[in-house]
Amino acid sequence: MPSTTSELNWSGTVTYGAARVERPTSLDDAAAIVAREPRVHGLGTRHSFNDVADTPGVLLDLTQVPTDLQVDRAADGTTVTLGAGTRYGDVAPELDALGLALHNTGSLPHISVGGAIATGTHGSGTTLGSLSTAVRGLELLGPDGTTRTVSHTDPDFPGTVLHLGLLGIVTRVTLAVEPTYRMRQDAYGPFPWRTFLDHAAEIHAAGYSVCAYTRFGNDDDTGPRPGAIGEVLVKSRAEHVPDDLFGVPRLPGTPGDAHRTARDGSMGPWWDRLPHFPIASVPSHGSEVQSEHFVPLRHAAAALDALRGLADRIQPHLHVAELRTMAADDLWLSPTQGQDVFCIAFTWKKHPEQVAALLPDLEARLAPLGGRPHWGKTSSLGADAIAALYPRLPAFRALVGRADPDRTFASAFGERVLRT
Repeated sequence: MPSTTSELNWSGTVTYGAARVERPTSLDDAAAIVAREPRVHGLGTRHSFNDVADTPGVLLDLTQVPTDLQVDRAADGTTVTLGAGTRYGDVAPELDALGLALHNTGSLPHISVGGAIATGTHGSGTTLGSLSTAVRGLELLGPDGTTRTVSHTDPDFPGTVLHLGLLGIVTRVTLAVEPTYRMRQDAYGPFPWRTFLDHAAEIHAAGYSVCAYTRFGNDDDTGPRPGAIGEVLVKSRAEHVPDDLFGVPRLPGTPGDAHRTARDGSMGPWWDRLPHFPIASVPSHGSEVQSEHFVPLRHAAAALDALRGLADRIQPHLHVAELRTMAADDLWLSPTQGQDVFCIAFTWKKHPEQVAALLPDLEARLAPLGGRPHWGKTSSLGADAIAALYPRLPAFRALVGRADPDRTFASAFGERVLRT
């Protein structure tokens, strides 16, 4: 059904300028919309904090199209194919019931599979790729509404997976899966600033998936997360974990509740330990702005020290910053393309003007370290800066030209930031 009312993103900080939003309930209806509209763009679960998903034409929301989960247990590995509008939190328990698991999830289980892949969304894990790296195939609607399939054997596959909606409407996604597993989650802290910086890579390698929280404060700060690095969450597939990390003790466990997953060392299903927020919860603050920046893992300490110099300007507008890691991949527009990275994610208070004024200085401090922004979050970087960070961007532009010569799927973001 079409909607002509103004659509907002998840936090209410971005108003989409689309003429209307269409929410088909079948792939045939989606194809018919694409075939008749001169401009159309895919809309996920609206968790982006910029206009990456916007268009002056029609936004296509596929969250009402059935998941239609299909499992292929082949000799070279098991894959599942599902509707791109499916939320991770909806499909994860179903996969678990089939004895299957994803290699990783994001902090929020409420985002759509297609939208997360298109923007390079990720979880954490020094040896784990982003959510996009699980993709083995995509089905897309082209400008005339016909379906084409791109598999992992296609030479353009590394340029197609993380596509920012510029190559068509992704309707179904094939993902690599593995046998189901169980995990525990434990918290350590607080960490003195220098202890964390001296051992950042080792701390993030202490579990299957590790993240840390900071407000760029001092070692003697007090509050819900005291200290410079208030808390480190270690998500492990092992039943036993150490009592301390570099002399910092494991904190008393807290069971899961309506707002966060269990941190008491109990073993539970992967889908209830990898995310920070339970499937049935309302995630995070909601009233917020987010930015995120990726630097090579070897520059983790330098990046944090550089940003800490802005602490007096950062802290009045910050809920918390989350620190994570990701493994390198070969996807053309991936922030981890060619290098393992350290991720610095800011959850800002809903102060969009103040955050926008701060970002140029913040990103200037990360520029010498090769800082890349998250595609779905706020950034001050323009086309020239982005082009210098992505050596495969010319190849992606050429791919857009072949897949969408009349720019049916074009966006202001793509034209402004990528010059597509």
